Amino acid sequence: MFSTKKRLDHAYKTAHRVAFNSDSKFILFSDCHRGDNSIADDFAKNRNIYYHALKDYFKKGFSYCELGDGDELWENSKFSSILDAHKDIFLLLEQFHEQDRLHMIWGNHDMVYRNKNYVNRHLSTYYDKKIDAKVPLYKNLEYHEAIVLIHEESGQELFLTHGHQADWWNYVFWKWSRFLVQILWKPLNVIGIADPTSPAKNYKELIKVERRIKKWIKANNNLITVVGHTHRPRFSEPNKTPFFNDGSCVHPRSITGIEIENNSISLIKWHIETRSDGILQIVRTLLVGPRSLNDYQQN
Repeated sequence: MFSTKKRLDHAYKTAHRVAFNSDSKFILFSDCHRGDNSIADDFAKNRNIYYHALKDYFKKGFSYCELGDGDELWENSKFSSILDAHKDIFLLLEQFHEQDRLHMIWGNHDMVYRNKNYVNRHLSTYYDKKIDAKVPLYKNLEYHEAIVLIHEESGQELFLTHGHQADWWNYVFWKWSRFLVQILWKPLNVIGIADPTSPAKNYKELIKVERRIKKWIKANNNLITVVGHTHRPRFSEPNKTPFFNDGSCVHPRSITGIEIENNSISLIKWHIETRSDGILQIVRTLLVGPRSLNDYQQN
């Protein structure tokens, strides 16, 4: 636990602080694992659901917070291949960025983004084949290990991070994990064999990660904490440890996330539904909430 505590303490102390109020609206997604649209790209199955949801949130004035593992940079060595596969999504995210409504956190699968030079070199521009020139993409974009939302009136804090700080193998030895994924688990994943080191695919590891994070929350005055990493959606009741997980965008035929709106928090799902006339439509379903943030009191 000491190492987990040390890593989460550091993430909290160095977190990017963002003020919010009762009029603020945030959508929290994580673990998109955007890939190159190959057979190993888990995100490709849900890209239309994700893109529709993103357009809806942009139109309604939400800010977008991505809690890590947005891009799959273990299976894919180059961001350019991911950009080529999902360019429309990145251009939509750029619109959030232009309006200061984009907040990005790095996880273990995109941990290279903690290097500002890497982000500037690979994400600030892209090559447009139509005009045979480089054009701007994410100008002055910064990735953070964590974000703390601070309410302007009450001072209440929400701690947002990826959660792999509680997973020593995927935090300390992430480069070794990336190497194993590239040479071993990526080809095996295609034929249905899961990576046992991933808490998203190993239930025992998942429980250990959640237990460590909850212990840290209790030791830090029941600080409301939202993570991803395990891919398991979690929503806390007010009388419980305020541990939340937004799930992932690679569930079978659905994506999950957490909304913060009207000073309340909700767990939601976007998925495909068949109408009575046989037409398929993408719909948003409220899973849990909304719960007022005021119901979660810090000690």
